[in-house]
Amino acid sequence: MPVSLFLAFRDPGGSGLRVDDGDLARFAAIVAATPHFSRALIHTPVIARDPYLQGQVPPVLAAQIYFTDIEPLEAALARNGPLQELVALRSLAGAAASQQAMLARDFPVPGGAREGDKRPDAGKRCSYLVSYEGAAEDLNAWLDHYITQHPPIMARFPGIREIEVCTRIDWRSFLPWRRADSMLRNKVVFDDAAALSAALASPVRHEMRADYQRFPPFTGPVAHDPMDTLELGP
Repeated sequence: MPVSLFLAFRDPGGSGLRVDDGDLARFAAIVAATPHFSRALIHTPVIARDPYLQGQVPPVLAAQIYFTDIEPLEAALARNGPLQELVALRSLAGAAASQQAMLARDFPVPGGAREGDKRPDAGKRCSYLVSYEGAAEDLNAWLDHYITQHPPIMARFPGIREIEVCTRIDWRSFLPWRRADSMLRNKVVFDDAAALSAALASPVRHEMRADYQRFPPFTGPVAHDPMDTLELGP
């Protein structure tokens, strides 16, 4: 399975922090020039409506950088690794930045991926990034329930294109940012924000909530971030 590096930059105090266009382009260029990555996703916030959630504030910028194994990921994060250049982006200097490397698990989406699509914006999608940031009483039981029960429900969302579930690993990094420790992240992907909002308004969202109520006991916040997503290839 591939490993995915998650980077997130949040506004620490509602100060109106934003990434300027030049830094966003530079961020993408640094990621695209990183050796041996297999796929990269640049996420920027977008508005979508979830009937169960209000008031959550997405990061001003997030990214996922995929590698086929942990060695090239750790090389990118070394003291002199190429991702150290991200630290110099001025408009991100005031952000609350975090990093986490995780094992990425893909799940089938019947008829949804459309790998051969020739849409002019084929590199663009809308992602719903969910992060479980607390702790489970029995992590093994919690993960077993989530991984076996939750993705088959997600696969019934209308218009869904991708499902991913990521779980923790240990990794080496010399980026100066906080190391996040989410016990699980999941991502569902749609064509655009309207398609995401439509899926969240469907009966499947209520099924998801019902399954959430059946999770083994856990504590801590759960972040839900709707994001426009640009995919970069190596």
